[in-house]
Amino acid sequence: MNLIYNSEQYSVVEFGADTDNEALRFGGYEITDKAVKREFFLGGLSAVSFRKDVSDLIASDPSLEEVDDFLGQFYPYMQQVVTIH
Repeated sequence: MNLIYNSEQYSVVEFGADTDNEALRFGGYEITDKAVKREFFLGGLSAVSFRKDVSDLIASDPSLEEVDDFLGQFYPYMQQVVTIH
């Protein structure tokens, strides 16, 4: 697990590939919206697609606001409430 992005609004954690776990076969990403305290996990082929989209975004040398806007498109999927143990 590796924190790959952290702003005031969002954080993104990357999980490495794990061939023993189908959900992580291609790795995965957990996107957290800090303001609403909700998160979303992308695994499988969705993780592959997310990785490509992020690579394309980074190639354009985006501002933090542009990265946050990109991550904002996942808001409708953020159903998991973040809890602190």
